[in-house]
Amino acid sequence: MSDESPLLVTRQGGVVRAVLNRPARRNALNGALSAALDSLLAEMRGDRAGRVLVLSGAGGHFCAGLDLGEVGGETGTPEQRMAAQLERNRAIGARFAAIAALPQVVIAAVQGSAFAGGLGFVCAADIAFASGDARFAAPEARRGLVAAQILPWIVRRTGRSQAARMVLQGHVLDAAEAGRIGLVHQVAADAAALDALVEATVEDVLQGAPGALAETKAMLAALGGAVPDGYAEAGAQSFARCAASGEANEGIAAFKERRAPAWLATQSE
Repeated sequence: MSDESPLLVTRQGGVVRAVLNRPARRNALNGALSAALDSLLAEMRGDRAGRVLVLSGAGGHFCAGLDLGEVGGETGTPEQRMAAQLERNRAIGARFAAIAALPQVVIAAVQGSAFAGGLGFVCAADIAFASGDARFAAPEARRGLVAAQILPWIVRRTGRSQAARMVLQGHVLDAAEAGRIGLVHQVAADAAALDALVEATVEDVLQGAPGALAETKAMLAALGGAVPDGYAEAGAQSFARCAASGEANEGIAAFKERRAPAWLATQSE
């Protein structure tokens, strides 16, 4: 596969490795990368040979979330723009659910940034590891948006109290703090140690019988879904409303221009 592909997929025996490959954008999700991920997840649902899926990012980062160049850039009537935001956010929620529902064991290997939707991938995975340089955040509110679709997955991983702090405070957590609150299962000192930890875990998983592992994942799911009935649609509606607001326009512009958003200036008056 060409290194220009937004998603680099390799297979060795029962192990599938998927590397998010937009390093110049810290592997932020655009339409092409999202479509490639969705295609891989659909393929793996019926893949009886695949046993493990390892998700990682190219260029020293995991995933910076949704590429903000694709938020607010829609054309057409306000209704058409709202519909585009709804469709995108529904797809984001469905993508997290698809990762969690795979019969394969999903391992997230995190270096650098795991923000917003990237954080959602970490929490939707079965097992998550980080290198010492990893950083985690749910900064949507700081951009005038809402962490709608990632919230249930953060709650599932860390509990409601820690999730509430992440999405309301919007601060960046270092790897040690992420490990302390259970956002990741283990922190490795550096990239080499992270690779070794992932490989050891893959070897452990492969000791399990394929059918038994798939049944075990099904029983874990039977304990209760991460996303309550009706939540995904409510989240899509919430995100679309925020994305269509003046707050989002200002927040995204401020982020791109590396300046404080107007609401901070208003508060200081």
